[in-house]
Amino acid sequence: MTTMTFTPFLRTVASGGLLAALSLALSAAPVTVDPAIKPYKQVSGVSGNLNSIGSDTLNNLMTFWAEGFKKAYPNVNIQIEGKGSATAPPALIEGTAQLGPMSREMKKEELDAFEKKFGYQPTAVKVSIDALAVFVHKDNPLKGLSMQQVDSIFSSSFKAGGKDVASWDQVGLAPWAGKAISLYGRNSASGTYGYFKEVALKKGDFKSTVKEQPGSSAVVQGISADQYGIGYSGIGYVTSSVRALPLSAKPNGKQIAATYENCLSGDYPLARFLYVYVNKKPGAAMDTLTAEFLKFIASKEGQEIVVKDGYFPIPAKVAAEDQAILSGKK
Repeated sequence: MTTMTFTPFLRTVASGGLLAALSLALSAAPVTVDPAIKPYKQVSGVSGNLNSIGSDTLNNLMTFWAEGFKKAYPNVNIQIEGKGSATAPPALIEGTAQLGPMSREMKKEELDAFEKKFGYQPTAVKVSIDALAVFVHKDNPLKGLSMQQVDSIFSSSFKAGGKDVASWDQVGLAPWAGKAISLYGRNSASGTYGYFKEVALKKGDFKSTVKEQPGSSAVVQGISADQYGIGYSGIGYVTSSVRALPLSAKPNGKQIAATYENCLSGDYPLARFLYVYVNKKPGAAMDTLTAEFLKFIASKEGQEIVVKDGYFPIPAKVAAEDQAILSGKK
């Protein structure tokens, strides 16, 4: 698995030669679908069953995509289970799902297990962009945090060079002196858990006081009911009861809001792609049903669903790469 840094999206984009293609999108606000992304073209003969097992972060998006797809193909049945990204690789290996949504890249051991079974690695399709947000209660007056402070709040290892932070006055909220910080997070099956551990905690350990939740919405609900709460979740789960904190990559650095533009530029330190992994033999076309569903996701209609659900759409260059993968050209 590629080692991640505080600008994982920018590094991914740069390696794919996409920086020029993103320049137009950087100036776009509010969030809209790249006009170069084409509408979905319906084809004949699409029917059957699809199973999706994986990410909770992507659960709502997968559900909305399935609803949109079924409008075009009423004879298609799609079952969706979102218990965490770690459940996707075994499902693909065992053949219990054709779709493996993940909010992180597969780990080396997951890729190796798949390759041992099939002789090739699974295919990752980029379906959306997420700002992994650090949420606080809407009444929390904190303006923002550095990534070192985030590590100091959530970690017991302090690999970012900080020290233990347990009360709100330690991050500048003098009126909340002595008020303990209440921590919310995901369980270890979650790709969001894994991504946050690797990038925000620099592969350190979480504090034992983190209240692990079974889903992203549960994290947000917990913070909504806890004035002194803080937790992490995908930006698509934001509600009016919580607020996403601006973050700075360095101590005393400029704090960057979790916006589309800041994710595309790589300035927001917790920007990431969201993926759907599939079992596709290299150089070969996919089965029609799975391929058409993924083409729908990468289409104008599919990416409009992304925006509506509060996540960020992929640029046209990424959508084109998706199409090339699905057609067997990559």
